[in-house]
Amino acid sequence: MLCLGIESTAHTLGVGIAVKENGRGRILANEKSVFTTEHGGMRPRDVAEHHASVAREVLDRALEKAGVSVKEIDIIAFSAGPGMGPCLKIGEIVAKYLALKHDKVIVPVNHCQAHVEIGLLVTKAKDPVTLYVSGGNTQIIAKLNNRYRVFGETLDIAIGNALDKFARSAGLGFPGGPKIEELARKGRFVPLPYVVKGMDFSFSGLVTELERKLEQGYRLEDLCYSFQEHAFAMMVEAVERALAHTEKREVLLTGGVAANKRLQEMLRVMCDDRDVKFLVVPKEYAGDNGAMIAWTGIVMAPTYGTKDITAVKSMQRWRIEEVEL
Repeated sequence: MLCLGIESTAHTLGVGIAVKENGRGRILANEKSVFTTEHGGMRPRDVAEHHASVAREVLDRALEKAGVSVKEIDIIAFSAGPGMGPCLKIGEIVAKYLALKHDKVIVPVNHCQAHVEIGLLVTKAKDPVTLYVSGGNTQIIAKLNNRYRVFGETLDIAIGNALDKFARSAGLGFPGGPKIEELARKGRFVPLPYVVKGMDFSFSGLVTELERKLEQGYRLEDLCYSFQEHAFAMMVEAVERALAHTEKREVLLTGGVAANKRLQEMLRVMCDDRDVKFLVVPKEYAGDNGAMIAWTGIVMAPTYGTKDITAVKSMQRWRIEEVEL
């Protein structure tokens, strides 16, 4: 079974191709084009225009890399949400065009679930507590009673968004996470707000205080270091509680911010203390990508697959708990 997946929830237009043979999954192609800017952040209209302009080229690259034609594809999957409305629409339109033209099954994929499913495929995790950290989402996810549940999440902005917001204030450009991580290596600790409410956490007050201290003349390196130490500790604390509650024996880290070495280190120390296995999704598949949509399209085809393109649509606020496994 071959599936072509289209990712377009935020800054990445990705096209991936996955295959399932003899009960095993494999990624054949994972091509992408990422919107970036040195000034300001992501304006949905600008990002959608980027996606529309590169969609054909990225699609052709993926098909060439996989060595297949659209006619050989069995399923067309697209990221249906959650995400930025105009960006989601581009992926939906391309997927529907391909499905209609070539008479293929189409599958709407939940973006958050796709991050978990590709993690299970590439790390061989069995039943983990997943920390999903990205620009638009920060959630602690685990499967319970045959449905994904959110055990903790941000109460305001996602960690990736928080990093980018502070980076813009500091003139670091977009994306800001890698630049903050680099500067943090030369920093020292500065006390900042630490907000954990039960299993949930908040980053907006932390960013506000960082911006205030930046105006007061604090060293940027110290603020970057302290930002990471506070924000990552909040998430690790909540993940540890989720482990205690679910009694699961694995932690999976995924999403664009999963590439941060300090976050990985803090989670690894916590997991070692609890004698729990720690797994990190490789960078190629941790950030937004088409391969995760393609693989999840195969996983979810029995539930959501249809040839009626009018029966599927993008859903900007599609929660992972709403997905029927």
